[in-house]
Amino acid sequence: MAAPAPKQEELQPHAVRDQLPSVSYCLTSPPPWPEAILLGFQHYLVMLGTTVIIPTALVPQMGGGNEEKARVIQTLLFVAGINTLIQSFLGTRLPAVIGGSYTFVMPTISIILAGRYSGIADPHEKFVRTMRGTQGALIVASTLQIIMGFSGLWRIVVRLLSPLSAAPLVALVGFGLYELGFPSVAKCIEIGLPQILLLVALSQYIPHLAPLLSTAFERFAIIMSVAVVWLYAFFLTVGGAYKNAAPKTQFHCRTDRSGLVGGAPWISVPYPFQWGAPTFDAGEAFAMMAASFVALVESTGAFIAVSRYASATPCPPSVMSRGIGWQGVGILLSGLFGTANGSSVSVENAGLLGLTRVGSRRVVQISAGFMIFFSILGKFGAVFASIPGSIIAAIYCVLFAYVGMAGVGFLQFCNLNSFRTKFIMGFSLFMGLSVPQYFNEYTSVAGFGPVHTHARWFNDMINVVFSSKAFVGGAVAYFLDNTLHRRDGTVRRDRGHHFWDRFRSFKTDPRSEEFYSLPFNLNKFFPSF
Repeated sequence: MAAPAPKQEELQPHAVRDQLPSVSYCLTSPPPWPEAILLGFQHYLVMLGTTVIIPTALVPQMGGGNEEKARVIQTLLFVAGINTLIQSFLGTRLPAVIGGSYTFVMPTISIILAGRYSGIADPHEKFVRTMRGTQGALIVASTLQIIMGFSGLWRIVVRLLSPLSAAPLVALVGFGLYELGFPSVAKCIEIGLPQILLLVALSQYIPHLAPLLSTAFERFAIIMSVAVVWLYAFFLTVGGAYKNAAPKTQFHCRTDRSGLVGGAPWISVPYPFQWGAPTFDAGEAFAMMAASFVALVESTGAFIAVSRYASATPCPPSVMSRGIGWQGVGILLSGLFGTANGSSVSVENAGLLGLTRVGSRRVVQISAGFMIFFSILGKFGAVFASIPGSIIAAIYCVLFAYVGMAGVGFLQFCNLNSFRTKFIMGFSLFMGLSVPQYFNEYTSVAGFGPVHTHARWFNDMINVVFSSKAFVGGAVAYFLDNTLHRRDGTVRRDRGHHFWDRFRSFKTDPRSEEFYSLPFNLNKFFPSF
């Protein structure tokens, strides 16, 4: 018997949506308070990964021990809470967590290896002097984003973005962090793999098998899975499973090896210049400014992903520029407080919006409260910060994938039957992965980047720019999309440019007022265009 002919509506492609459907709570619709508090704590738990990983890698090289590492983590957490609140009230007003950034690690290591610190014998003195050097570089680097954001220069750049050029940028913001995923899971596979399997099962399968509990499993899968696997890792530790294991295995698998609980004070309030007066070096400042520019581009892609998962309309260029300006202020605060790292949009928290389908601004503001609270009560915050890295990496495998797919989703606005579209998307993605791979491989073998002149600051500037997958892929797509066959009449529709026309100005779409206007009637004094 022949199958029935498909209905006419079944043959139609899926409708294009400028706001993502099926989101439970959008940007301006907060969940009930108990649920919002639990979701806020989950955001805090997710952002802890980067907050712990970066100081754990940098502080020992700076000469610091567990006590210094705990204080730097507290400071980074405290500044992240302040920056997240600033961004949600005065910046883009999107539910974006502003935390530490891997982009700033390379110029920071360059400062650590500077010759003027090599002769310092006392480890603590070396740590303090190095920290003050990074503070000075961050303070100078912050001016780049502050000027480009508040002057409106970045607004001009963003106005030329189309769905086609945004797709590889946003995709590589997520997929480009693949090195932080399974390679880190494999460092303790007996903990990392169960975390991946349990998280996928709780968030994707169980809600369909138990419809009455679907909401709880969809929204709190990370809290549930981390609690179970962390307890499992604790039992492995106390049971002696790693008693005779190699030191590296013990560091990655044991739940008592971070040194944070012992090193953290009970109560401590981070404050500006707590390490002393910043020191300034022109070359190091230029290298850090290059990292700041890369972080600016990456954060633009992350903001676009956040607006998508918050079920908001595309962020108007003037609002994006305003957000970048306040992110520059965030980097300035990082320099003043001494975090040894700059600030940018947390990619993992952007992915969490997609996993939970909750894009509420209030939830992220609550998470900022948790960041500040646990940064002051050091011992309590250190307990959560001691979660094994393989568990965090397993979470990244899911959350970074969500951010990457937010970028792929913008192809719905483009003509995928156009060879121009295929070339720009394919070439930019390939180069975005291939060029940084070359720079990273070269550095791992030779100990320095492909650009190796006598000017160390110039080497750092070039190497940090071309080591960012999102920056390289996004720049290639942006250039090709704005130069290739621009005079062709069909190109404008093929690249999806016409779908975003009404969002290129703040006032051309009435929903922009709902999502992006400043609180307390501040739009009268700081209008958006």
